[in-house]
Amino acid sequence: MKFHREILIASTLLGSWLGMQAVHELGHACGAWLTGGSVQKVVLHPLTISRTDLAENPSPLLVVWAGPLVGVLLPVPFWLVAAAVRMPGSFVLRFLAGFCLVANGLYIGLGSFGRIGDCGEMLRNGSPLWHLWLFGLITIPIGVWLWHGQGGEFGLGKSPKMVSPPIAYTTLGIVLTTVAVELIAGV
Repeated sequence: MKFHREILIASTLLGSWLGMQAVHELGHACGAWLTGGSVQKVVLHPLTISRTDLAENPSPLLVVWAGPLVGVLLPVPFWLVAAAVRMPGSFVLRFLAGFCLVANGLYIGLGSFGRIGDCGEMLRNGSPLWHLWLFGLITIPIGVWLWHGQGGEFGLGKSPKMVSPPIAYTTLGIVLTTVAVELIAGV
């Protein structure tokens, strides 16, 4: 049914955006903790761009790179495990992994031109510009490759599959829960 397809697509896109931000900020937080830093606040809110505020940061270059590195590496094994055990809806995790690779790659690779956010921090702390470009050149094509051929799973393309209502509603439920938690927690 077309309605289930729309629910699945919309919730997968929003969920991928929220999930990408959460995993990226988890990377910054873990980088800080592992290097003796302390996290003051992690901002995850559906109506703003995420960020991690640090009270103490003894290794700014490592911490700033930990965000996009964890952000692209962590989702992939979740998808691989889900696919290996043939979990229904594992294609949603494949889309998420691809989204994280593309989004982080675009952010770091193209953000380098404007020195925005993490990119400015990377460059101020000694990363050569070409490292940022290389990150984007590696991650974006891998993310697009993960997306390739997935349209059918979402009821799109030349050979669209029937969208499973339980998968569509489970994805929607996860996204609505995430949005509610972020709104209530106000972080």
